[in-house]
Amino acid sequence: MSSASNNENSEVLSNATSTTFSTPAVPSDDDNLISNTRVVRKRFHWSWGTKPKRKRRLKVSDVTVVGKSVLKRAVAGTVVGNFMEWYDVGIYGYLAVTLGHVFLSDAPDTVQRLFSLGVFAVTFIARPLGGMILGSLGDKLGRQKILAFTLLAMSGATFLIGVLPNFAAVGFWAPLALILLKLVQGFSTGGEYAGASTLITEYAPDKHRGFFASLLDVGSYLGFAAGAAVVSILQTNTAETAMLSWGWRIPFILALPMAVIALYFREKVEDTPVFQQAQAAAEKASKEGGEEVTQAHTGVADLVKGYWRELLVAFTLVAAANTLGYTLTTYMPTYLTTTLDYDPQHGTLLTIPVLIILAGFIPFTGALSDKIGRKKVLFAGALSGAILIFPSFLLMEVGSIWATLLGLGLLAIPVALMVSNLASSLPALFPTSARYGGMGFSYNLAVAVFGGTAPLIMEALITVTGVKLAPAFWIAFTSIMGLIAVFFLKESARQPMPGAMPTVSTKAEAHELVENQDTNPDLNVAEIMAQARKEGRIQ
Repeated sequence: MSSASNNENSEVLSNATSTTFSTPAVPSDDDNLISNTRVVRKRFHWSWGTKPKRKRRLKVSDVTVVGKSVLKRAVAGTVVGNFMEWYDVGIYGYLAVTLGHVFLSDAPDTVQRLFSLGVFAVTFIARPLGGMILGSLGDKLGRQKILAFTLLAMSGATFLIGVLPNFAAVGFWAPLALILLKLVQGFSTGGEYAGASTLITEYAPDKHRGFFASLLDVGSYLGFAAGAAVVSILQTNTAETAMLSWGWRIPFILALPMAVIALYFREKVEDTPVFQQAQAAAEKASKEGGEEVTQAHTGVADLVKGYWRELLVAFTLVAAANTLGYTLTTYMPTYLTTTLDYDPQHGTLLTIPVLIILAGFIPFTGALSDKIGRKKVLFAGALSGAILIFPSFLLMEVGSIWATLLGLGLLAIPVALMVSNLASSLPALFPTSARYGGMGFSYNLAVAVFGGTAPLIMEALITVTGVKLAPAFWIAFTSIMGLIAVFFLKESARQPMPGAMPTVSTKAEAHELVENQDTNPDLNVAEIMAQARKEGRIQ
């Protein structure tokens, strides 16, 4: 045993001895007699030399120190993937009408539009499957390997769409090939956000996890804005015939050089220390044949059985946040053009500045959650979503550009508050062994059911009711669902991830954390040790 440990034991012995004999006892009644008897027993217990059972204390060696350079590589390697994912969503969404003409040129306009929307929906159908399979593999093989695959698959499929022959050249093989490539995109995308959020939250220091995790969504909205900007520039400067002939291909082909740059950053990221420690513990336990430790869940059934409450909370929060998010990104251009009679260029251009401003605010709301807690920020987001959505749509109905921009700005407020906190809140619901799988399943299922269908549901509501404000009621409903889910969410701000030891930025922070472990309100040492013992990190 180390000298430090001996000193600690000596201190405990000294304190116990002084406490035992510091107050003289006068046996005047039964209580004092019992008390004195207990003291005598304790005295003999110590005199026999048997050491008392002590709770495992947090040591400096237990704390994970993640340097700035490592953290920067992790952030860059994850943000680029989200940028690529949403770049593709942006270019396809804004080229949907054009692609209908290209890949189904002999069909009526209505069929072409339905085909484009249907192909867009195909992506979301494949996402839950990708989330389940890739999430499970990520918990077994490592986050970095799966994230490298998702990036290559996403960008490769996007590039190949750009070089597909049109309907005039190969007939129905053209739309079939487009559907297959969108399925590949959806499958790979299913593992992207879940894996990126898992990796960045496991790397980020506990005190700043909300800020660093929110940067993922900065990449998402900048990627969407970049895709929208590329399409808008082409539509503004290219004749319609040229767009149908070759112009539509350019945004998809640009994905290839972007992917090379993104892969460069992603390859520099290693698997997180907490995952490596969990794998090492599992391997050691397997070799020694010792006490069984928590292993990665092998399938959806195991995941649902073990974490159904956490999955339900995550699903509901994602449903609320992404209904808001997809309304702003994918539905607003359609709403502005078909319902409010803006031309296609303005329908696209009006959303771009709002998305850029939104991306700038997201890190602040992420950092805010580090200060006041995730639950408070998510609560504010869900509540504002249920309330602000009505004046948002009413302002857009006014018809002027400034009123529309103000309405879009009001819609962006709950988006900033909710979306920015998903990446830090949801992975903290699951232990290391089930984190990627839990995120992949719950997140992508909710996105498929609520995010992908949001434009269709809201457009259908307007068609059936004839009321321009109808989508606001659906958004308010999902926001209230999110509001209820917040009450069941466990607060995770400034706390270690489940199954992980504390993570800090510097060695000085590690020493300070250990010194103040008894008075730190965000540190439950007993719970940390219990979870670490369950995952085989400590004996």
